[in-house]
Amino acid sequence: MQRLVYLIIYPFLWITSILPMGLLYIKSDVLSFIIYHVVGYRKKVVLSNLRLVFPDKSDKEHKIIARKFYRHLCNIIFESIKTLTISEKEITKRFRFENLELIDELYKKDKSVLLLCGHYSSWEWSGILGKQMKYKGLAVYKKLRNDSLDGLLKKIRGRYGGEIVSNRKIVPILFRLAKENTKCLTLILADQTPKPGAFKHRDTFMGIDVPVFTGSEEIAKKLDFASVYLKVEKVKRGYYSARFVLLAENPKEFEDYQITRAFLDEIEKQIHKAPEYYLWSHKRWKLRN
Repeated sequence: MQRLVYLIIYPFLWITSILPMGLLYIKSDVLSFIIYHVVGYRKKVVLSNLRLVFPDKSDKEHKIIARKFYRHLCNIIFESIKTLTISEKEITKRFRFENLELIDELYKKDKSVLLLCGHYSSWEWSGILGKQMKYKGLAVYKKLRNDSLDGLLKKIRGRYGGEIVSNRKIVPILFRLAKENTKCLTLILADQTPKPGAFKHRDTFMGIDVPVFTGSEEIAKKLDFASVYLKVEKVKRGYYSARFVLLAENPKEFEDYQITRAFLDEIEKQIHKAPEYYLWSHKRWKLRN
């Protein structure tokens, strides 16, 4: 059954991916209208999150942000599909890294890197970084239940050379690489919601007291990996600019949870600046106090 689902979905995705970007964005606008105005996909969650985080904004302002968010979300969906066939030349033009010299300097200093990213702007096209650095590249993801679709997801995200690793397997792999003295750069979406009872620390995120994911900081300290924030900003539709922000070159010198706080500060600044580019459909504040 799982294989059948894959055989049905893959041809549709591939055919969609070869369409021109302009046509994909027309489809994106249609899908955005449907899921916001017709289906109402997680609309209550999105508006509830916006009211919680921005209590000073009016209902009208919340709805404007929500509509812009759904439009952006649908853009991300079609851009992800486009990854199946987009050329390296085109994606490099559309997703630019501003200061790769920071990563090069860390490599020269023999430092492996944990590249912390949030569900903001675009994270799907960041895999092109694998073609522009000397590091062994890895990206952490959550395995899908359908093995065939999981394989497709790994194929899409790992198209440019990075190794896509399950969140359940990444820790032993990083310890092995460190023992082998293999310098690596690992992309982690670090604004996840920890499981109830499985977290060690609470902090504020957008002014709300919640459990926070501290695994990245713990790994960085144990293995002496530099922590860097990937600040991705949307330039215009289909074009992104990414900048590396050094959080901690020598993480053992920092107090516990200081690096985690620095990461949260960076993503909060982006959300305040342009809130429509954050993943509001995620129940990020469900465990709030």
